[in-house]
Amino acid sequence: MACEALHHQRMSLIRYLQNLSTGRIVLWCYFIWWVVSIAHHFDASPRIWVTSLGLSGIIGAALILSTRSAGSTASKMDPWVVFRLFLMPFCVSSFAALVKDAGYVLVFPPSFRENAIGLGIIVVFLLAVWSVKKLKPQPDAR
Repeated sequence: MACEALHHQRMSLIRYLQNLSTGRIVLWCYFIWWVVSIAHHFDASPRIWVTSLGLSGIIGAALILSTRSAGSTASKMDPWVVFRLFLMPFCVSSFAALVKDAGYVLVFPPSFRENAIGLGIIVVFLLAVWSVKKLKPQPDAR
């Protein structure tokens, strides 16, 4: 039973990667870069995280309002789209707070090592996506 569940999860991940659009691949690369930067400059100060959550709520709500149809009929938004509209401002604000005075040039740290780690993980991700997209879709074995 556990093997079957693991196989199903693996196949779901493969299907997810096979169906990733270019835009979503770019968003995943942004997220990887954010995670690497946050890992290198993490600060447990509640002020940073509460402020980032507050900004995420305010800006996320504004983004939802700005992307809704202007017509009288409200269309239902995909839950993952809503999640991303709140996640992006959280990532931007926490990134800015954590790398402040760290010598970054735009979004690039001054350390070759940090750049190499981030770029290396992104390259591994891109190679994984490219490899999976080259596979023929596999039917579920049930």
